[in-house]
Amino acid sequence: MAAEPLTELEAAIETVVTTFFTFAGREGRKGSLSVNEFKELATQQLPHLLKDVGSLDEKMKSLDVNQDSELKFNEYWRLIGELAKEMRKEKAQEIRKK
Repeated sequence: MAAEPLTELEAAIETVVTTFFTFAGREGRKGSLSVNEFKELATQQLPHLLKDVGSLDEKMKSLDVNQDSELKFNEYWRLIGELAKEMRKEKAQEIRKK
């Protein structure tokens, strides 16, 4: 990465990418999340944001566009986008209440 310190947003993006690759490839292919890797990532890194999602198996299936039982980065990114949209809705409601 750059020699200069990352901005808060740049660091957040780096964290999203690094987290994917930390969990991907522990079993199966290195560039994708298996069902077990996805569950591990979700329970360890997203316990608050995915607490109301219901079944992680069903969530995995909904994100797995090509239905290969693995999440590539672009499929994982869909999850990040969904979570960001929900967070944005909550923040917008908080702002309206003020």
